[in-house]
Amino acid sequence: MKRSIIIAAGLFLLWVGSLFALDGREIMDRVDKRPTGKTSHARVRMDLIDSKGQVNTRSVEMFTVKDEKDLKKLVIVFHAPASVKDTRYLAVENEGRDDDKWIYLPALKRVRRIAASEGGSSFMGSDFTYDDMSDRDVDRDNHKLLREERLESYQCYVVESSAKDPKDSQYSKRISWVAKDLWIPVKIELYDKKGNLQKVATMDKLDTIQGFVTPLQTTMKNVQKGTATVLVMEKFVWDEVLPPGLFTTRYLETGKP
Repeated sequence: MKRSIIIAAGLFLLWVGSLFALDGREIMDRVDKRPTGKTSHARVRMDLIDSKGQVNTRSVEMFTVKDEKDLKKLVIVFHAPASVKDTRYLAVENEGRDDDKWIYLPALKRVRRIAASEGGSSFMGSDFTYDDMSDRDVDRDNHKLLREERLESYQCYVVESSAKDPKDSQYSKRISWVAKDLWIPVKIELYDKKGNLQKVATMDKLDTIQGFVTPLQTTMKNVQKGTATVLVMEKFVWDEVLPPGLFTTRYLETGKP
């Protein structure tokens, strides 16, 4: 009788646990809704590492702002070297459709709109594409929880995400290791259209800044080409007051917010 009670209690606990278990969609929704500041301002060192290990370093400044719907605008300004100085980029997140993206190239002295079809192109010669630089709407993908496992010091959910419309993504699927409780992917594997591993993104350094968990170093490795791009946040501030004019095509052209 006692054994039967123990077995029944164990089954009950398993049943209750399954009721509260998160599925892939819920996990990625929590990632999307992870608390952050309304604005951010970062000074960034961008290291481009070629297949021979040679490093090309760029000095970059990044700004973001979120509106009342949590839709984000991103501005990236290149300061050095001279070959990319004063190049400026703007991405505006839209609800239910592709982001609007523009880039100002000093050599052309004009702002050029980035077409949605160019989203899979390299961003300024880096291992990130234009689409990699923007957040992806959770609802555009199907999400499946594959397993739970430990990755270095993090206990993670491992979630596979694939576009509901295959034409809607440059990748066939993404596999994310989401750190429990932090709700941030500490590793993402990106697979090409043939299903082969193409790139691996890792959050190499995380810290808490002004109460928010913040990636301070991110690496994107292209395993097919043997190249990598490392973003190092040399200075990072949340909730700094930023001029609204910063997030406009006029700023891209003039450099004045």
